Amino acid sequence: MSLPDPVPLYGPEYKRDPYPLYARMREAGPIHRVLFPSGVTAWLVTGHAAAQRTLADPRLGKNHALGNDRWRARASIMPEPQHSQLQVHLLHQDPPKHTAMRQLVTDAFAPRRMEELRPRFQQMADALLDAIPAEADGADLVRCFAARFPFQVLSEVIGLPPHLAARFRREWGKVVAPVGPADPGRPAYEALLRELQGYIAEIVADRREHPGDGLLGRLVLARDEGELTQEELDSMIFQLLVAGQEPVTNQITTALVNLMRHPEALERLRAEPALMPRAVEELMRLDSAFELTTWRFLAEDADLHGTRVPAGDSVIVSLCAANRDPERFPDPDTLDLDRAQGPHLGFGHGIHFCPGAALARIELQVALGTLIRRLPGLRLAVPDEELSWIPAVLGRGTSELPVAFERPVCPRSRG
Repeated sequence: MSLPDPVPLYGPEYKRDPYPLYARMREAGPIHRVLFPSGVTAWLVTGHAAAQRTLADPRLGKNHALGNDRWRARASIMPEPQHSQLQVHLLHQDPPKHTAMRQLVTDAFAPRRMEELRPRFQQMADALLDAIPAEADGADLVRCFAARFPFQVLSEVIGLPPHLAARFRREWGKVVAPVGPADPGRPAYEALLRELQGYIAEIVADRREHPGDGLLGRLVLARDEGELTQEELDSMIFQLLVAGQEPVTNQITTALVNLMRHPEALERLRAEPALMPRAVEELMRLDSAFELTTWRFLAEDADLHGTRVPAGDSVIVSLCAANRDPERFPDPDTLDLDRAQGPHLGFGHGIHFCPGAALARIELQVALGTLIRRLPGLRLAVPDEELSWIPAVLGRGTSELPVAFERPVCPRSRG
């Protein structure tokens, strides 16, 4: 079957299982025009080798100023003034500004520091499962765990004080989802934006008065010393709060769904917990929460993988399609806990490789290890086809995860 031009990337069937479409696109070529639900068209790169080259291509910039009028007309980006105030974070910067801003956050997420915090993360995970009633034989793991654990971890890592962490609303994370100007949900979307801006202003004021030694206090100091503008400070806090925890929530759900689809792998991990680091990498390769990257743009018309791409058109990489490229990963649709074909692209590649990768890896190891160990007999409580996949354009995960299990195991019962 020939592919439409552009290829539509939306709808419940696509979000439930995009991989058959990605396979067809890879077979047809490395780059295709695609259509998003907002009406914006883009160029999507699908193969692993092409994805790596694209993510490291110095001709492609992330700054929205590079987008052309066609992109701006339908991109459903944030309205002003919020776009100028919240969208100048790391993901939308190019060197040398990107380099300087990234240096402000890398120490906070250094692998050694994250490993030192692992026992604290374990305490948090156990506390959430302790709250499940002893007589329970099921739960929604998004509501009682996956939506809460990453934010608790993030708050600890960046120095968000408890009184402010308690007031964070998960709904604010929805502001990264495209909502076009004519969409009936636009007023509610803009209200969420204003609420989130007010919350960020409270964080800045609190950390200016009580800086502490956390990342948030250091970012506020960088603003006061002239290393950041106010808009860059607010944008970086926005990125931390939204991109720093929701993708981990989604990755927990995709990993659990795939483990419950493969109960032999789940039981092997329960019996061999030392396999967990490798399992996390394979689960991210198989089904990444970062399905697509954010926009990139060419400053001039140029050839990209044999196709002429106009300046200012948006270029996006499908990390999920790249991670299932059979030319890179043999039998790519199979969950293989012994796979040794090298790294996946779930955290990106090049200068925009996720600075929080070490934290995310440890979070996933702790989360999955704790759930598998403490919830014996873990299985889906609804048919697989009834799972509700989030409609987000760039992300992949389930909005709910109803599971059944035997009686929860106390932490002190650990071997």
